[in-house]
Amino acid sequence: MSDREPMTRRGYDLLKKELKQLRSVERPAITAAIEEARAHGDLSENAEYHAAKEKQSFIEGRIAEIDSKLALAEIIDPTTLSGDKVVFAATVTVMDTDSEEEATYQIVGTDEVDAKAGLISFTAPVARALIGKSVGDLVTVRLPRKGEKEYEIVRVEFV
Repeated sequence: MSDREPMTRRGYDLLKKELKQLRSVERPAITAAIEEARAHGDLSENAEYHAAKEKQSFIEGRIAEIDSKLALAEIIDPTTLSGDKVVFAATVTVMDTDSEEEATYQIVGTDEVDAKAGLISFTAPVARALIGKSVGDLVTVRLPRKGEKEYEIVRVEFV
């Protein structure tokens, strides 16, 4: 597996926005909260101080994680892709072979997931089963709590 972090432009922009928020709003706010908590005296029994330090640690960790992802980002524009094979960034319509219900998913990066909007991670079981397959193919997906489901790929779009 490559070191690259695949994502759509939308996912990249969302990470940049989150990073800006963390650096320009969250980090200064937590620094001020720590200073205020310090002013209350004894740090060993100061719950506000310990909570603020914990939040600061989370913020700094998330900043480092986003910096790393952005540095490794491989932005994939689905509009530059074509064909009938399912690849990262493709929008795929599948039909449940039992219920004949259709569902449409776009395969996106791990930070772009929004199940309600049909955005699924390329690491999700459904996406892993679909990638590399073509229109008309049947795929079997092992789903947590639902067992095995069979889908037919109805349409592959790059929008």
